[in-house]
Amino acid sequence: MSRRRSVPLLFALSLASLGASAALAQEANQVSPVLILPPTNPPKMVSTYPAQGATVAPGVLILKVAFDQQMSPSAWNYAPAPDVTPMDCVKTPRLLSDQKTFVLLCRVLGNRDYGVTFNAQRGGGFANLGDNPAETAALTFKVGADDPVTTLRRAMDAAGLKPDQMPVQDAPRAVGDAAKG
Repeated sequence: MSRRRSVPLLFALSLASLGASAALAQEANQVSPVLILPPTNPPKMVSTYPAQGATVAPGVLILKVAFDQQMSPSAWNYAPAPDVTPMDCVKTPRLLSDQKTFVLLCRVLGNRDYGVTFNAQRGGGFANLGDNPAETAALTFKVGADDPVTTLRRAMDAAGLKPDQMPVQDAPRAVGDAAKG
């Protein structure tokens, strides 16, 4: 074999070897995708129902709070505001499909002042998708002696909610329950 023929063959084998080792190195260094969000300003409350200082009817009440940013569905906390009657509410608010508005099903009695503090404890409280917590904010309102709101539909209408914005959702059926029909 002449020297001329062996050089291109060795060169080709070297390139093949380099390509295989590069592929192995690339496989070994793969990482799972990571979402890194840029720093954000704390979310701000832009609206509530009832509005600050408003007077509403007793009975079923859907507390609604909207923020200026998309929010994390699993980050929230609320507590009674100082010097007012605490509300009787379900534990977990629901984040609506706009990803900015939470709704919470409550019951209020007539002739009382109520209030709630959002993010009374900022850690673990309402936060945006970048885990930046909203500022602590208080909402107080009055409940009059009007005829009580006794249905969820009327409470949703008062809060300006659409039929698909129920404050609570049915739990999905378990696989075994679905098979039973």
